[in-house]
This record gives sequence, C-alpha cells and structure tokens, in this order.
Amino acid sequence: MTTVDNTDADTEPYVSSEREGSVSAYSTAHDIDNKTGNKNQPANRVQRTGKTKATQANDTNGFAARLNGIRFSYDGGKSWALNGIDLDIRTGERICLVGPNGSGKSTLSRLIAGLAAPDDGCVTLLGYDVFSSGTPHSDLYRKARKDIGAVFQNPADQIITTVVGDDVAFGPENLALEPDEITARVTESLNAVDMHDSLLDDPSRMSGGQQQRIAIAGILAMNPKMIVLDEPTAMLDLEAQQDVLRVLDNLQKTGTTIVHVTHRPEELKAADRILSLENGRLVRLSQIEATLKLSVTNADDTGMLKPDGLIIAANSENPIDAKTGKNENDGSASANAGTDTTEELEHVRTGNAANQNRKNETSAAFDVESSADGPAICFEHVSFRYPKASSDTLHDFSMCIRQGEVVAIMGRNGTGKSTLTRLMTALSKPDSGSINVAGIDLRSMSRSDKKALRSSVGLVMQQPEHQLFAETVKQDVAYGPNNQGLPTQIVNQRVERALDLLGISELAERSPFSLSGGQQRLAAIAGIIACGPRILILDEPTAGLDATASERIYALVRTLNAHGVTIVLITHSPRQARQLADRVITLGETAQDGTAQSGTGEETAQLASAGKPTTDNTPSETSQRPSLIARLDPRVKLVVFLVLMFTSFMVSSLPQLGLTALMVIVLAAAAKLGPKRLFRAMRGFLILLLVMGIINMLFVRTGRPLVTLFNFPITDEGVMAAILYTCRFGLVILLGIILLQTTTPTALTDGFGSLLSPLRRLGLHTQELALVMSLALRFLPTLADEARNIMDAQTARGGSIETGTPAKRIKAIVAIIVPIFAGALRHSDNLSLALDARSYEEGIHRTHWHAMRVTGKDMIFIILCAMYLAVLLSLKIGILSVVRL
Repeated sequence: MTTVDNTDADTEPYVSSEREGSVSAYSTAHDIDNKTGNKNQPANRVQRTGKTKATQANDTNGFAARLNGIRFSYDGGKSWALNGIDLDIRTGERICLVGPNGSGKSTLSRLIAGLAAPDDGCVTLLGYDVFSSGTPHSDLYRKARKDIGAVFQNPADQIITTVVGDDVAFGPENLALEPDEITARVTESLNAVDMHDSLLDDPSRMSGGQQQRIAIAGILAMNPKMIVLDEPTAMLDLEAQQDVLRVLDNLQKTGTTIVHVTHRPEELKAADRILSLENGRLVRLSQIEATLKLSVTNADDTGMLKPDGLIIAANSENPIDAKTGKNENDGSASANAGTDTTEELEHVRTGNAANQNRKNETSAAFDVESSADGPAICFEHVSFRYPKASSDTLHDFSMCIRQGEVVAIMGRNGTGKSTLTRLMTALSKPDSGSINVAGIDLRSMSRSDKKALRSSVGLVMQQPEHQLFAETVKQDVAYGPNNQGLPTQIVNQRVERALDLLGISELAERSPFSLSGGQQRLAAIAGIIACGPRILILDEPTAGLDATASERIYALVRTLNAHGVTIVLITHSPRQARQLADRVITLGETAQDGTAQSGTGEETAQLASAGKPTTDNTPSETSQRPSLIARLDPRVKLVVFLVLMFTSFMVSSLPQLGLTALMVIVLAAAAKLGPKRLFRAMRGFLILLLVMGIINMLFVRTGRPLVTLFNFPITDEGVMAAILYTCRFGLVILLGIILLQTTTPTALTDGFGSLLSPLRRLGLHTQELALVMSLALRFLPTLADEARNIMDAQTARGGSIETGTPAKRIKAIVAIIVPIFAGALRHSDNLSLALDARSYEEGIHRTHWHAMRVTGKDMIFIILCAMYLAVLLSLKIGILSVVRL
C-alpha cells in the first residue's frame, strides 16, 4: 500500500517493520491473562509484585512510548497477533490506530497502556524501560501506569463500584490525593462527559453509552500524561461523541499524548498520525487514505456482498454478479437481476416510504414466511419504569411499525432504546398499555404464542457477548434453528449460509469468547439470521465494526427487507438511518407520531418518555435528599446493624417479635424504604421462608394437636414455632436489606476496612480484604445479570428455558452454568486489568474521598438502638422468670 507522510518536516519519520509475520484471526486482548507462552517464553501478564532487574531510563528524546521488535502470541508462538512491531510515539502526539476487526488493535493498545507485556521486544513507557531482554519489570510497569489512562472497548468491565461519583474517585484515591482535590477532579471529569447529574446513580444499571462516558471520566480524573482509548465512542450518541472528541482536543492542547483506536473516519481529523494495523504490521496512512478505508461505500445499491464480491439472489441458491445480474455458476442471467431484486433494493435505498409494492416472497436464503395482515409491531399507551426509578423510562408511548418497513429508533443514551427492544421481544413487561408483535398480544401469551413469537422475532442485543453461550461459533449459530425443530441438513445449511453472509465462515470452530468485539457482534447477528425471523431488531448492529463488516450489515439489512422482513434498527448514526430506514423515530421528546414525508422516506416521531435522558435501568435520583439512615457513619451502621441482626435470633415470644417488628418498621421509615421496595428486595427469600415455616410446623410434635396432615400432626406449638422462626429470620433479612439499600458499596468497604485496621499490626491485609468485599458487592449482581442475559438470549432464540417442559427447563438452566463460569473468568480477567488501569496496587497508601466521622446523629442512633436492646433483654428476662415460676 502506498503511504503518505503527513508529519512535519522536523518530526522523526515513522518506520514500518520489515519482519515477516502474520496476524492471528483472534488477535484481541480479551483473554490476555489466559495466554500461555513457550517454556522459554516469559509470562505475558504484568505482575503487581516481584523484583525487578531493570532501572528507570531517562526520557531524553521526548517519547511517550517506544516499542521495538514487539511480538505477541496467544497460542505460545504458533501464530502471532503482533509480529515485529516498531513504534515511536512522541510526547504530546495524537495517534489514531485503525484496522480490521481482529487485527490486534486492542492487543497493541494494551501494550502501549502498560496493561500487558509482549513475548519479545523492548517497551519503554514514559521513560521507564518496562520490558526488555524478554523480561517484564513489574515495579517500572506500576510507575508508568500511574501516568497512563486506558479506556477499554467494553465499558462495563472498567466500572469498579456501584456509585458513579465513587467510581470516578477510585483512581484519584489510589494516587493518594487529598479529598478536596478528588472532589474537584470528579466534578470536572463528570462535567466533561455531561454526566454530573448522575453523580449518585448506579453505573452498572446504565446504558452502554452512559457507562462509556463514566469510564472516560474515571480516567480523566487521574490526569494522565498519556491516554489510550479503545473505540471510546462506539456506543455513544452524537452529542456524547462530540463531547468526547472535545475532551480529547482539550487534552491534546495541554500536551497529553493520545492513542485512539477507532473505526470512525470523522475522528481522524485531529490526528498527527494515522496508523493501520495490517497483517501484523503498522502501515502509515494519509487522512484521505484512512477516510476512504473507514468509509462504508460498497453496500449502497448492490445487495448482500459475499467475500468475493457477489450477492445472494433473493430466491436462488446461486450467487448473482452484482453488476451483470448473471448467475455465477451457469453464466445465465437471473430472472430477478435487474428486475425484482435490484429494483427493490434501489427502491429501499432511495428512501421511498410507500412500501405497498415491496415483495413479501419467501426467500430460500432465509426461509421468511409471509405474515398476516396488520402492523408488524404496535405499541398503545405503553409506560415502563425500572425498579427504584423516580420516573418512567417510557411514558404513554404509542407507535405502529408496518410490515416490511425499516424503522430506525434514535435518541440520546439512556432514553430507553434498549428498553424498547426488550418490550418488543417480551423480555420485559410494561407497567401499562398494550403491545402487539407479529399478531401476538404480549400481555397474555400462551406457550404456543411464546413459541410463535420466538420463531417470528429476532433480537441482536447491544452487547453481543451477552448473546453468545455455546462452545463454538457454529454451535451458537445453530442454537435457534435446532430449537425450531428443523432437520439437521436444513440447520447446517442455515448455519453455513448465515456465517457466509456475515463473512465469518473461518470462525465457525472458534470459541465465541476468544473473538474480538467486532467478531462477536457478527457471530451474534449470524445466530439470529439463521433463525429466519420475520421481524428483526438490531440494537447498534455496527458498533465496533470495521468498514467491511459494516458494509455487510448494511447490505444484509437491505436484502432481508427486500424479502419482507420488518427491521427495527437502533442506531446513533443519522447517516445509517438515512441510508437504511424508511422512517426515523426519536425517543426522548414530545409525543407525536407522524407519517412518512413523501419522497424522503424519513420522519421524526418524537415520542413521549421521561423527557431528558435517564439511565436505562435506574434513572437519576440525585434530587432526593439522603435518608437519616443513609447519612449515618458506615462504621456505626455496620456494627449496630450486625448487633441488631444477631440479637433478633433471641426472639422467642410474640411480645419480643412485635417489638423487633416495630424496630424494623421504624428503621425502614427512617431509611425512606417503602413496603413495595422492601418486598421487591425480599421476594427472592420468600420460598426459603415458606420452606422453613413448613418444616418447623411439621416436625415440632410437642403441644396440643390441631390437625393431621399427611400423617404429620400439626400442633399449636408447631404453628407458633413456624411463626417465630419464619418471622424472625425474615426480620433479619429485612435488616440486611435496609443496611445495603442505604449504604453504598464504597462506604461499606471503607467502614469495614477502618474497623479492621487495628489488625494490620498482626499482618492482616485489611485494605485488600475491604477491596474484595467491594468487588464482590459490585460483581455478584453482575454475574446474576450475566445469567439473566444468557437466559434472555436463549429465550429470544426459542430456548426451552421459557417454553419447555419442567424437565427441559431444568436442563436448560443447568446448561448455562458453563457460559456463566466463562463469563465469571472473563469479568475477573477484565477486572484485574481495570484495577491496573486505575493504579491500584497491593499495600499502597490510599486516601478516601468521603471522610468518616462519628457525629451527634450517630450517637443518638446508638443510644436509641441500645434502648431497644435493653427493652428486648428485659422482655427476655421477664419471660424466663415466668417460666421458672
């Protein structure tokens, strides 16, 4: 490839390596901790502990990073993801790194960020020789990382805590900054990404785009000298994209070195250099070359492109030449070429929204069946609110999507776009209103209705890794067709065709968890296409995809739609909506569903929602004043609540039970926790409480018999024991719920660490124990979400977990254990990288953003609880005295 030097005359020219090598198809950094080298290779993970033989190098040449002769392999040297990379990055330089999905961009970015070590070569970061002579120098890596910020491809893996402000403050705390300085940095960073209004929200319950902004803020708060970003705007709306680019522009002006991995041509304008990673080597591109390389240009009017430049005819097994319309195999012209197929695709491309003439024939390629008359999707006055939310995500929402339409859903991050897809696929239920999809009323579905819905509607989720759960890509793609009961031959044909259409046939035998983010998205789409849906819902289908893969998605949408498939496209790209959609519906403003404008095929239906963007799962509650219990010192709460929980087991009479229940009611009121919220938090324990009550009732034989049930005598003392044991255990659970609902994980862990701090003298790592507790509170719900996402993915493809017999459902639930375990390993691996990126080290001195002080209200709380315990104890003593008498 011809390259153009676009540096200044006084800039040292970039030299591309001439070493031979090839790029592994799975060259990503996702499983970087699991890689193993040859027995003569050093370990590839940078350890946080260990001695170093290296010394700090002097940064005399003004370079932020220098990589020489870098080689990196995931399979012990059988193939090389990076092979002989030479790269010098000057201090203050802004580099954009581009390349196809799976080319190793994420791997290279993590090497530059100091989050991984290569197999061979030399690496110097910010003047520290962190890797040389085949050896990683751990202490120098740690020093370099304090001034390097890294934003990952998947933002959810970079979030440490469950409160936005605390998460952004985590890095500055690790840098031992003073609380006032941390406050200033948190405020400035969140303002930079327009998320300060969500200071107290839970980032783990936000949309992907909002999580990405939080991750960026967390790195900005550390004020790094060099920042490495792996597709930071992939899931952001236009305004958020512009916010991030403005932040990068400001950082560039202050001299911050920027390494930016991207697939977006508009993000290249401010770059000092543009480098393309191809076949294991870096190639320099000019602005024009890079823009053309990243632009989607070839899928506008030719249909579905195969790898060899051919299309799949609408109702033919044979490829048709895109230009001549001739059959590739026999040289004859297709009956559809130039007439039905080509004309219909052109009809869609020009944006004509009058779809009456669109063909609804069955396509042999996708087995699409014509549907009955009526709209494909209809929402009538639908409202939906997530638990704990202060406002509706969707409010009085109405729309209709006609059969055969392509409708784009747009809106800012957090306006409910992904929520809308879950409602369309019956993965969530509305609070009010009616939804009809494919002629099925989703309010009350029978088992046959659910099966019909799953066979008619396909959903590609926003985060594709949530939709992959089989051992190989081929098995994952075959999951849906197998659930439809199709013959093996037909299943195999569908799988092969879907993989071919998405251009990932070579990945068929690969584990989906070893793929890059873009490859995972293509595999997830293939799994849905193989099901042959009549309605296809795509949530950000081209996020993180290179130009070639995006072209395939564009052309796939047109081809499917030309054969009667109704398509709902969730997107942030006006260009994508303009090219593909007949209508555009924008969420987040005033409700008003219009009609297609003649000749343009474009409309803006501004639908009612909560108004301004909110988190998809937990909208902002920052306007609510914290409760009395929430404002208590976490150390006081931990000790007092633990004492209350343990003493609740002393309850042995109805008066004591009544007193304890009154105490819990008062605490719940002081915590501003209503009955509905407590019930939602406790309902998972109800079955356990019921079983405990039944066991006590059946097996306590003393007392006066009341009735005999299945040869078990039920006595009055058995009933009393069941009531006491069940209620007191329920009250203990409620106390735990009140504690967790009013105390952030960060506050809990800070309090826990402070209470254990005297044990440091005995050599106990109290800070690390507190961190483990914090991470458990953060990631145990994440694993529960992982299980739920896998179950949703299986349900969306007709899995027996929803419609099977009890035995099949149990088997399906057991089957998700392996992917959940794989997800746990993936999260733990990424969590380790996230801690490294935020400069956490074992045994470091950390400051705390929130100072802990025992105040007057804490003392009053302690006194009131002591008074309760005294009354409880007196009742206990009084009862014992009566018993003795």
